[in-house]
Amino acid sequence: MTSPPLAPPQLEPFEPPPRPHWAWRILKAVIVVVLVVVVFVVGRDLAERLAVEASPDETEAGVDVGEEIDIEISAGASARAIATLLEDEGVIADASAFELAVRRSGRSADLKAGRYTLVAGADDESIIEALVAGPTPVEVYRVTVVEGLDLGSMLDSLADQTPYSRAELDATLLDGGVFSSLLPEDDLPAGVPEIARWEGLLFPDTYEFRADATPEEILQRLARTLENRVGSVNWDDYDETGLTRYEGLIVASLIEREAKLDEDRPLISSVIHNRLSAGMQLQVDATVIYALGENRGRVLESDLEVESPYNTYRIPGLPPTPIGGVRLASIEAAADPAETEFRYYVLVDESGAHGFSVTLEEHNAKVAEARAAGVIP
Repeated sequence: MTSPPLAPPQLEPFEPPPRPHWAWRILKAVIVVVLVVVVFVVGRDLAERLAVEASPDETEAGVDVGEEIDIEISAGASARAIATLLEDEGVIADASAFELAVRRSGRSADLKAGRYTLVAGADDESIIEALVAGPTPVEVYRVTVVEGLDLGSMLDSLADQTPYSRAELDATLLDGGVFSSLLPEDDLPAGVPEIARWEGLLFPDTYEFRADATPEEILQRLARTLENRVGSVNWDDYDETGLTRYEGLIVASLIEREAKLDEDRPLISSVIHNRLSAGMQLQVDATVIYALGENRGRVLESDLEVESPYNTYRIPGLPPTPIGGVRLASIEAAADPAETEFRYYVLVDESGAHGFSVTLEEHNAKVAEARAAGVIP
């Protein structure tokens, strides 16, 4: 007897698994973003620590870690500029890391200008704190140098107002510790001391110095200020005379010693330039006084015969160097003389005003009037 065939198994109908809900997809994306951020932050902090630890004994600039370094941060310097300066001076190893630390701290605008003493290799946070706190106040003092002083008198004045002797200041100028682009290169005439190269190259003004400023810093400041004043003047018309800037400074020193009123400076300058152009001796009394080395209040007839390369009653042209420190108004007058035909001037009023003449006859008449009025001896 044959068995009936077996019935095929009954299979459940296939249903695909449910798709993930949309919220689950968003959560996965958030988790991925958080992981990326965590990896970035951990990696960055690790990189910064490795940068600091990479050279434990010496910074990138070759400065020993722990060494104190003096730096000066200029007013208005950006966080990037400060970071670059710190790296260049060997205070930090990585300017980019320091700038990033400053920006992360939110104190970029709080970094203060000034002079600091920082420790090489210190951590970024301590340096940032120091720059936010600002420089430690330092003791300063003021020095005033008046216009018209010859170099010797100017250095004596500086010796009286600074911790340094006249001998120390002289030595500083002579040993090459101070520079000026206006220093003459030509040999000085016989009998003129070497230090006279610096005559007229230190600008008279009021200055403020740190208590620990060196003689080099003090004198270089005066020399640089004079260079800046000369550079601020328009010399375009003056250059057509064929005279050098240094010769212009000599002219300015004559104006400084002769003029009493600002309005007379361009006129006295015109007399000097007119006499130079005509090949006349300058005959400036102030050069005779400089040659004598003292001011007795008046120039005698016998003084005009003094043997000196500075005596413009005997030598043609300009003296070999300026005869004293000059103010800006005298430099401007030297560079831009008034357009006149004047060749003579004389003091005619107790206010300090001068009278100007084209001819010798006119000049002699003004001299007689000034003597009659008791203005000049």
